[in-house]
Amino acid sequence: MKKKKLSLATQIVIGLVLGVIVGAVFYGNPAVSTYLQPIGDIFLRLIKMIVVPIVFSALVVGIAGGGDIKQVGKLGVKTIVYFEVVTTVAIILGLVIGNVIHPGTGIDMHSLIKSNVSSYMNTAQTVSHHGFADTFVNIVPTNIVESLAKGDMLAVIFFSVMFGLGVSAIGEKGKPVLAICQGIADTMFWVTNQIMKTAPFGVFALIGVTVSKFGIKSLIPLGKLAITTYGAMFFFVLVVLGCIAKFVGTSIFTLIKVLKDELILAYSTASSETVLPRIMEKMEKFGCPKAIATFVVPTGYSFNLDGSTLYQAIAALFIAQLYGMHLPILTQINLVVVLMLTSKGIAGVPGVSFVVLLATLGSVGIPVEGIAFIAGIDRILDMARTAVNVCGNSLAVVVVSKWEGKYDSEKGKKYVESIKNAA
Repeated sequence: MKKKKLSLATQIVIGLVLGVIVGAVFYGNPAVSTYLQPIGDIFLRLIKMIVVPIVFSALVVGIAGGGDIKQVGKLGVKTIVYFEVVTTVAIILGLVIGNVIHPGTGIDMHSLIKSNVSSYMNTAQTVSHHGFADTFVNIVPTNIVESLAKGDMLAVIFFSVMFGLGVSAIGEKGKPVLAICQGIADTMFWVTNQIMKTAPFGVFALIGVTVSKFGIKSLIPLGKLAITTYGAMFFFVLVVLGCIAKFVGTSIFTLIKVLKDELILAYSTASSETVLPRIMEKMEKFGCPKAIATFVVPTGYSFNLDGSTLYQAIAALFIAQLYGMHLPILTQINLVVVLMLTSKGIAGVPGVSFVVLLATLGSVGIPVEGIAFIAGIDRILDMARTAVNVCGNSLAVVVVSKWEGKYDSEKGKKYVESIKNAA
């Protein structure tokens, strides 16, 4: 009798559980970080290594295979408009939930442990001067080699689109270039599948180090914030994204089923980058055109951080409530506007949600030092918002494909059926 092989999702969950157990048992022991951190770092580096080549080659192939500058322009405008609407809804929902539940009210600040957030301060000062216009200016790279090396996703996307349009425009002369890019894309997707086999080990190491550093006890004083954040994330996915999915003729539960492995991996590692290549691949199989999937997914990585903006709104109100501050409606409207601006185009910044919060709080009069109280459990909250970011970006591909009239629902149904049969 042939043994049934454990699915990647099951292996990742096992790695996650074992990592939590090891971290809890060896809480406060620096040896955990010494031995496990390199394993987690290697896994994340492997992912970072493949993201840029995949985005570049897949975008060139997608755009060159029938795109023109007007089509790409229309696609870009529709994508940005959709991202802006959904992230604004996420921010407003976060403020409503924060105002209704009051997660920071009644908590004794002296029971909370302060963490050092000085490493984020300098970046936050840069971000606070980072206007919406700056985001669009920085999309155009001055040196594409430097942008590729730094993994500056927006600049890479811009260059890839222009390069793809150029390959398309020169006709027969561009076919050898297109063949090379197709070969690179196929090769990198194969490499991605090999790297994914190491995901359970990466997840085990990353979560083990995290739990060993902050311990389970640190969750208790901030339990109300954690429960509020997770509850808001579930509500946003099931209700807001669920309604959007129904409107475009699919189901959020079907999408979650398709992306099960990727959502578990994104949640476990708290990194959207770990699943970016596979999301592009899967959304194409789900019935979305290659050109749209390869454009929307990496763009959403910078512009469509639904989970992050939802969390930032809740966290801002939590810190204000912690200090006993009442924010009038005009201040909260200002907070919405500031969050909309500061959260765009900086996805590659380490600890991006913290950086955005630091850049935002001072502008509406909330003490920025309050962020040090929630730093200890940020990893737990980051896991949830990363999974929501991935879910929101994946649905965006379907929405834009439908908006363009290019969504193949029959292909999507066949792919879902194949997943069911494989299970």
